[in-house]
Amino acid sequence: MLTDTDADANSLSEAGHLTDAGHPASTARAALIDLDGTVHARGALLPGSTEAIAQLRAQGVRLRFLTNTDSKPPAAILAELTALGLDITADELFTPVAAARLMLATAGASALLVVSAAVRPALAEFAGDPTSTGDATPTHVVVGDCRDVLNYRLLDSAFRAVRAGAELVALQRGRYFKRADGDHLDTGAVVAALEYATDTRARLVGKPSPDFFGLAVRSVGCAPERCVVVGDDATTDVAGGRAIGARTVQVRTGKYADQQDQQAQDGLPQADDVIDSLANLPDLLATWEAG
Repeated sequence: MLTDTDADANSLSEAGHLTDAGHPASTARAALIDLDGTVHARGALLPGSTEAIAQLRAQGVRLRFLTNTDSKPPAAILAELTALGLDITADELFTPVAAARLMLATAGASALLVVSAAVRPALAEFAGDPTSTGDATPTHVVVGDCRDVLNYRLLDSAFRAVRAGAELVALQRGRYFKRADGDHLDTGAVVAALEYATDTRARLVGKPSPDFFGLAVRSVGCAPERCVVVGDDATTDVAGGRAIGARTVQVRTGKYADQQDQQAQDGLPQADDVIDSLANLPDLLATWEAG
């Protein structure tokens, strides 16, 4: 089986490929795996998930686990996954917050943060006082789940920063989320308000944007064509993987069944392969290798 290249011994090109003396790291291989609906569902790991992950590690496949959650920092999400029984490391978890950190660090940026109090510490090194009139204009305005901090002053500060030249960045664009008591406004509603007021379009660093998947690929140190994106959702996982030139695999768990009628009617993106569950992925990759 192919093995990982040593990311620390190489440099990263602008295209997101690891290079070693100018040669692409075509021997690296990685799997970018969606979490909800692929690894776990309804608060429990799906059958065969832990065994499949162990097999992938044994095959030398470098892993990233993807989620679009922007209301919690990666550390909190990791703790929840560990409590479920999933054995992954902090470096293997990739979220919109992680994508924003990588983007801001690469850009040498400063940011006005419109994010929850829980998420703010994960991005605090890039932040200034969001409502100070004395601070220099930030290079970015980052908008995520902000239900616990949003007020007119913060929203107006974000508006003014974008008008002054800061790039508007959305951690995700969900319109609403569901709770036991019904639907509630999600991050996308706040993003849309700022887009409307500033007459600009936000840069999305969550699913299904190419930025999110491209940054995930970059974090794992693998050329896109040597990565496989695995998930249950054609509109996010398959679409995002195809957008960066990665091979895609859809699992028949999670949202798969719900999307079949829509896929036939609306022409949703088609994965390169479809498997019953994550448990089948190691055998599929072995077949690719043999072929």
